[in-house]
Amino acid sequence: MKKFEKALKNQNYYENFITRSIKSSNAIEGNTLSYAETYSIVFVDDSLPLQNVKPRELYEAINLKYALTYSLDHLDKFDSELIQNIGIIINKNVADISEYRKSSVFIRGADFVPPEATFVPSQMSEIIYQYENSGLSLLEKVANFHIQFEHLHPFEDGNGRTGRVLINHQLLMNDDIPIVIPEERRTEYFGYLQNYDVSGFVKMIKELQEIEVSKMKEYGIHFFGESD
Repeated sequence: MKKFEKALKNQNYYENFITRSIKSSNAIEGNTLSYAETYSIVFVDDSLPLQNVKPRELYEAINLKYALTYSLDHLDKFDSELIQNIGIIINKNVADISEYRKSSVFIRGADFVPPEATFVPSQMSEIIYQYENSGLSLLEKVANFHIQFEHLHPFEDGNGRTGRVLINHQLLMNDDIPIVIPEERRTEYFGYLQNYDVSGFVKMIKELQEIEVSKMKEYGIHFFGESD
């Protein structure tokens, strides 16, 4: 069993990691749910009453929980089918899709335009091939793939959320430390994507991995950086 799979056996840490991942990833896209509200939704905790929750924000939390669970259940694979399935799950009841986008998309606040939809399948195959066959380090490959993925924007909606699930999918399938990108670092994160700054994003990933190791230690988990 891989290290992080053992870490997730700690129920308190599992719930914290999943809730933080969902809350932060959604907040980066403008979702206003608090940590407590997110926890209440994804772990069905009736002791934390919800008030005036928008339907879209509710579905975004639920969908991301299912997407993360799907990823954790399929760490033995990384291909176009897995990526499309994660995108479909994330968009359920929000912008229902069944595959890669069939129309052009534009990204608010971004100084680049994703390629036409007809190029998406072939370019997705290309960046998957590059990831699998590159001589770069793991973190460089993960950062490079994520930046290319977000520039390609292969789905009509949910590309940021899907891409961040894939970051941890790639890390975990290689028994490395997952990350949670906090919404407070949203501008920095978007800057790396906009400027195609792989080295800057790698540095950020390393910093966030250190934070995650510290978080695990708070829950009595010491698998990373120490002998088993």
